[in-house]
Amino acid sequence: MKYLVWVLGLFAAAVALAVTSHNAAYVLLVYPPYRIEISFILFVILLIGSFAFFYAVVRITNATLNMPVYVQKFRQQRSQAKTRELLDGVLSAYFEGRYGAAERAAVRAMESGETSALHPIIAARSAHELHEFEKRDAYLNAADGKSIGDSTMRLMTGTKFMLDQRNPREALKVLQQLSDSGVKGHVGALNLELKAQQQAGNWDEVLRVLEQLEKRDSIDATSAEQLHQQAWMEIIRQQQGLSALTACLKSIPAKYKQLSKIAAAAAQTLIQHEGHQLAQQLLTDNLNAQWSSDLAVLYGDCGAGDLVAQIDQAEKWLTQHTQDAGLLLALGKLCLQQRLWGKAQNYLEASISINPSYAAYIALGQLSERLGKADEALKYRQSAVELSGRNAL
Repeated sequence: MKYLVWVLGLFAAAVALAVTSHNAAYVLLVYPPYRIEISFILFVILLIGSFAFFYAVVRITNATLNMPVYVQKFRQQRSQAKTRELLDGVLSAYFEGRYGAAERAAVRAMESGETSALHPIIAARSAHELHEFEKRDAYLNAADGKSIGDSTMRLMTGTKFMLDQRNPREALKVLQQLSDSGVKGHVGALNLELKAQQQAGNWDEVLRVLEQLEKRDSIDATSAEQLHQQAWMEIIRQQQGLSALTACLKSIPAKYKQLSKIAAAAAQTLIQHEGHQLAQQLLTDNLNAQWSSDLAVLYGDCGAGDLVAQIDQAEKWLTQHTQDAGLLLALGKLCLQQRLWGKAQNYLEASISINPSYAAYIALGQLSERLGKADEALKYRQSAVELSGRNAL
């Protein structure tokens, strides 16, 4: 487009020159005692030439005065291009999994005078993947910049290294430094803290961090539900004493308390703390609400108080779940405690016929011992060991 304008301009000038070439007009310049008379065409040509000359002088002068700025800008652009080229090479090697090449490229960039914290960070990450931990720590220290961004990168990277090496307490200390530096609500830091609290077994803190991530929609719903379940199960198991456990169970949200895994963990822990009646009530409520064979098995372990009433309750469930091996096993255990030898044997054998289990064979062995049948007891225990071995394989 620019060249087209120039061509049109030349054609216009040619036409104007042709039209005015036969013009007899002239220009008279008087500066006493001098008089200069020239043709109008020559005057116009001289005027245009003078303008072009002075314009060129101004442009040359301006370019000469701005030469240092141009040179500096050129050098800066060339340096930026070189930096981008080096960084592209480092990042490509790292994300391709060529950690040795990435480390060497990052080191070359640092040796060439590059000041970006990305180079030592990537060198540290590469050395970490190669299990060269002394070099990793040296690179990480080199990334200790003055800006908040550089410091954040270094602390986040250091936290990841500690978590990979199963050192959650040090990781939490570093995350505290990150928080103290003014970085709060950082989703990446929250994810690292979640992992650190899990490794440290701080399950109350896991729930706190999980809540923050859920508010930001920064965690998958399925993963969040699984973590909630795991956290509550671990919190239940960490309780010391029946009163503390009872208080903990009251604090669990209803939607989690009804889940079979959490109910199972609660029942097992209650049984360990001699809270058999509480465990029995919890299992009864959950089994009436939603059937679970695993919970039915645990029902047989919380026999205390009125065993006859427990057996009656279990036999009512059996009318609806006749082929449930877990419920049959529970009935066998309860009848064994109530010294109903015949019913215990029938229930245990029925459980094994549906689904052989280690617990059912052991219970039959105990029954045989009480009946004075040592050979049968040995046979059942051998069957339990063989079944356990097959399951292990």
